[in-house]
Amino acid sequence: MAKALVRERERQKEWEVLWTLDGTGNTLGLVFPTQNGTPRGERNVRRDFTVLLEKAGLTLIRMHDLRHMCASLLLSEGVPARVIMEILGHSQISLTMNTYSHVMPGATEAAAKAMQKLFDPES
Repeated sequence: MAKALVRERERQKEWEVLWTLDGTGNTLGLVFPTQNGTPRGERNVRRDFTVLLEKAGLTLIRMHDLRHMCASLLLSEGVPARVIMEILGHSQISLTMNTYSHVMPGATEAAAKAMQKLFDPES
């Protein structure tokens, strides 16, 4: 990931010469702007994403599926639901938990074991 960001920054350095000449530029501080320094259009982002998936030989998914994947992976790694709620921009923890609670099938068993350990540390 870091290599891709470094390559993109190098590409932008080349564009900066043009931006200076025509008075445009990446004034918004975008990580992946268009060649003119403006935000990429939704349609172009979707197209580029599809091309990348195809090149990598991966199953075609929607961009929104990445959001679900992120939340599911974070939950499975034990990241607190409140943190995931903030990352996703949900206004209520109930929305996060109602949407992603299926990711935590062993959570009840883990909670019971933790409680057992509190009352019987030698178990």
